[in-house]
Amino acid sequence: MVNGAPRVVIVGGGFGGLGAAKALRHASVHVTLIDRTNHHLFQPLLYQVATSVLAPSQIASPIRGILRKQKNATVILGEVTGVNKDLRCVLVNSADREGVEIPYDYLVLATGVRHSYFGHNEFEKFAPGLKSLADAVAIRNKILQAFEQAEAEENPGRHRELLTFVLVGAGPTGVEMAGAIAVLVRNTLRSEFRRIDPTSARVVLLDMSPRILGTFAEPLSQAAKCRLEVLGVEVRLGHGADQIDDEGVIVAGERIASKTVIWTAGVAPSPAGKWLGAETDRAGRVRIQPDLTVTGHPGILVVGDTASLDQDGKPLPGVAQVAMQQGKYAGKLIRSRVTGATTPPPFSYFDKGNMAVVGKGFAILQSGKFRMSGFLAWLAWAAIHLQFLGTSSLRVSVFVQWVWTYMTGQRGSRIIVNHHASEPVSSKPPHAPMNQMLQAVKEPKQK
Repeated sequence: MVNGAPRVVIVGGGFGGLGAAKALRHASVHVTLIDRTNHHLFQPLLYQVATSVLAPSQIASPIRGILRKQKNATVILGEVTGVNKDLRCVLVNSADREGVEIPYDYLVLATGVRHSYFGHNEFEKFAPGLKSLADAVAIRNKILQAFEQAEAEENPGRHRELLTFVLVGAGPTGVEMAGAIAVLVRNTLRSEFRRIDPTSARVVLLDMSPRILGTFAEPLSQAAKCRLEVLGVEVRLGHGADQIDDEGVIVAGERIASKTVIWTAGVAPSPAGKWLGAETDRAGRVRIQPDLTVTGHPGILVVGDTASLDQDGKPLPGVAQVAMQQGKYAGKLIRSRVTGATTPPPFSYFDKGNMAVVGKGFAILQSGKFRMSGFLAWLAWAAIHLQFLGTSSLRVSVFVQWVWTYMTGQRGSRIIVNHHASEPVSSKPPHAPMNQMLQAVKEPKQK
């Protein structure tokens, strides 16, 4: 107890963890929220940072700022490495200490997911995934550097591989990324280079499934595929990536030469199941009870992508809606136990529908039997995403940027960030005499 109040430890500041913390704002408890980063991230818009539509600061808010008015909440920047169920504490590594024990009376694990390469972890070096702001900025650098390298490349034969972008995985992230890259190269960059033609860039979307966006109805999936093809994206289905290396991807025995491969295929849950020694599903997510608690441990709740719970005979999807609703329910359940109020009924997920945006001014929407695609669906997508951004200031900033980008094609942040700027510049002699380089700059674009 802290001053007589039960201690609630929440691990993870994503949708689930933050939802649980907010639901406890009026409860007589002491909340400790622990996260490896200092910010809450709106993950559905990560791809827009990776493709220069938005700046990192437009989709993330400091957790302390979000909870600044919640006097019963404390935020700790640290990484949880384990749970001691017997001592009822979590083990945390911080900047200056390791294995710090933080006790709890109630524990909410909302630790999210990480990249999964389906047993081919060697792919990670050549095909980065997209789960954090750092990932998004790194991919943005990689995409923009590809055009800069092509502009400076003296051998036109290398332009093709430099300007080929391969995305592995045709779920929502892969489809939205592919569409955004296609719009970037054809609308924004086309007039900014002199020696290359950015519109000649090749965008390839791969998936071993027979269709893209498999969770959507087939007509919507087909509409999204047609839209991608209109944007110039090559959609290759029925085969996954057999090999990924520094030269590109091998698919069904064919090599696609590319210097920019992005992994959008799969995710794996955090090691929370191992921490708890609890039952997990095949993916490693913790099997939980209908009230979101772990079997045999009523004081431990697991929410979001870390949890596995069936409803109507099917596992709940790993989407933000589920995490937000589960986080809110977890807070409500803890509050009822602390106050002795009536326990809420078992958790029931209300599906508000699925959406995906495909390029400029086009989206697909599915809610129950209702289906829609096109510009109106895109407006609905924009409105809903603005609504769920962390703060009012972000909503205004993102809205203004979207309108500006839609009207002018200009992106919010096309900055290549060199995190090693203090390293000395190489003193190697130039590859070609300066007069050759100057002459090359005067050459027309390579078609």
